[in-house]
This record gives sequence, C-alpha cells and structure tokens, in this order.
Amino acid sequence: MKPKPSKASNWGQAPWRIDFSVAPRPLPAHVDFAVIGGGFTGLSTAAWLRFLDPRKSVAVFEAASIGAGASGHTGGLALAETAAGDLPGLGDVLAGFSHILEQLRVDCHLSLAGVWEISRSSGSADSPICWSDSGVLRVSKEVPGGAVDPGKLVGGLACAAQTLGATLFENARVDDIDFAEPLKLRIDGKPIRADGALIATNAQSLELSGLIERAQPKFTLAVATETLRGEQLDLLGLTLRKPFYTSDLPYLWGRPLPDNRLIFGSGLVHLADWRELSTLNIETGTPAELLRQLELRIHGFHPALAQVRLTNRWGGPILLAEEWRPVFIHHPLKERVIVLGAYSGHGVAQSVYLGSWAAEAMLGRRKLPAWSN
Repeated sequence: MKPKPSKASNWGQAPWRIDFSVAPRPLPAHVDFAVIGGGFTGLSTAAWLRFLDPRKSVAVFEAASIGAGASGHTGGLALAETAAGDLPGLGDVLAGFSHILEQLRVDCHLSLAGVWEISRSSGSADSPICWSDSGVLRVSKEVPGGAVDPGKLVGGLACAAQTLGATLFENARVDDIDFAEPLKLRIDGKPIRADGALIATNAQSLELSGLIERAQPKFTLAVATETLRGEQLDLLGLTLRKPFYTSDLPYLWGRPLPDNRLIFGSGLVHLADWRELSTLNIETGTPAELLRQLELRIHGFHPALAQVRLTNRWGGPILLAEEWRPVFIHHPLKERVIVLGAYSGHGVAQSVYLGSWAAEAMLGRRKLPAWSN
C-alpha cells in the first residue's frame, strides 16, 4: 500500500505519513452509529464500538482523507492531563490509552518515558537542558507522558476499525443533520439514517457540532530539523530523548524523533471563522511570519542548532474551549448525538481515551463526565 501525504500542501508536510487507504463504496441508507470525523477521536470510537458490540453497524464519514485534520498534523506528545489539569472523574488517561492500543493491536511507537516541563523562571540548576530563549530555559520537573508516531496512530486506528467491521468513507462531508426522528445525516444530497452519532470534527464544522459560540478555532505551527549527530543531542541535553514543553511564555514544545531529528512547535494563528482553514497557507501571511520567528528562535537556542537545516514546516488546527476543558457533551438538539473535541493541544492520548468512553456511552454502558457540562 503506497503511503500518502496527510493533507494538502497548504498546511505543509509533517515528518510522518499515514499508511492507509479507503476503497470507494456506496453510502449506506442506514447505520446504527454514524461517526463524523476520521481522526483519532472518530476512529477510536468506531473501533471501540465494534470491539464492544460487533452486532452494531458503524460508519465513519470523513470530509477529506483519514487523518487529514488535526490528527495528522499534531506533534505526537501524549500527556496525562487535559489542558485544564486533572479533571474530576477523568481517570488515568495514559493507562487507558495504552490499554486501548493493546486491545486494538495498534503499534504507533508509543513511549511513555516521561515529559519534561521546562521553564525560564523555575528551572533546576542541574538541568540537562540549558537553552537561550527570552531567558534561560531549563528543566523544572518531569510529568507523566511520552510520544507517539501520529501517522502510525491514525493508520493503526483506521485499520483496527476497518478490521473490526466499521465502514470508512473518505471525501464524505456531512453537510447537514436533521435532528428529528429518525436522525438523518445528509452527504452529497443523500440522507443517511442513524440511531446515534458522534461528531468528532474538532476545529471544523462548528455549526454542525453546535460549538460555534462555545469554542475558538486556532492554527498552530511546527518545524522538524535534519538528522542530528549523537554529540549534538548530547550538547542539547536530549540524550534521554524526552519530549518537552514550557510552563511559561514564549511557549515552546518539542521532542526528538527516532531518527535523531528534532521537532519544535510554537505560535497560534487566530481565525475569525473555522472556514479560513481551507485557504490558510503556511507560506504566506501570519503563518509564514510565525514560522520565520520560530526558526530564528531555534537557531539561537544553542550553538549546536545554529546551522541546523529545517526539513519540514507544517501546521494544524486546534480548538480551544472555555477554561481549556475538552468538550464532551450531548448535542443540544439531540441526546443521542455526542460531541467530543476541543482538547486545546492535549489531544493525542485524550482523544483515543475519550473516544472509547464515547463508544461506551453510545452503547448505554457509561455516562458522560460531569465536568463536560
């Protein structure tokens, strides 16, 4: 199977690929469960629905290609808590994430060796990292977490969902939902009846999800370096290969890749409307300027990075909700439709973990968390 890029070139190209293809097929007239959005959330929900109840028909409707949105453009950091912290009743995200991947037999190069929180104001004197970036960046503490290969996670979840019997459709944008009885999705003018649905479109289709007044779409940026020598990693304090993020501003996150390239990410493009994502181009305007600033910062972090070549530049959408809490609710127009997203940049492990929770809720086996209301 030939790998394909994760998104059109106007968002750039991340340093991984999604090795999964969907064969075209006719749209169904009815499904037990419709999943709208083919990213981490939607794919994990679809796979878990079929894993728990193979009698139920499940279809995933993706507007572009599988993983074309935020999931294919994330940096791959797996964190234990939400952006709002450890919410009541959230549970152990990383243990749940690991369990789901094991049950679904998804190999995404998961490593949970810890994540460094770095700071300009509270860094440790014996920090392995000592970089110059509006002050001196040092490690302040280590938190639970790690990293994955996002391309392999998308492809693995899609393969698991398909193997378990879910049907996946690409280029199948849900244009409208009739929330009457029966529930009807409309794709290219064709109505599709569903007994229940999950809307997992995150920063896109906000009118469909009912989040137009509740959350703000943004676009964030990242770069990857060329392969570094071992001695360069030593000088940078990254021998242990731990991901990192700052606890103060200006914000920065990053991680080493298995091939000794480094990823660095920072910057937010503010959007007046989520539809701007369709025309946003990282080579022009604000995205291009933010990338230029990030590259200048990287070259100034440490002499070991002064001449390093940057091989990948890309960006992807994120959704920020009130108080940084993920949105995990019944749709205001129909209880049998669940809306899940707005991870505020913490979505790699959470999306899969909460996606399985959504599957259990759709099957009537679990309630939604109280903190999501």
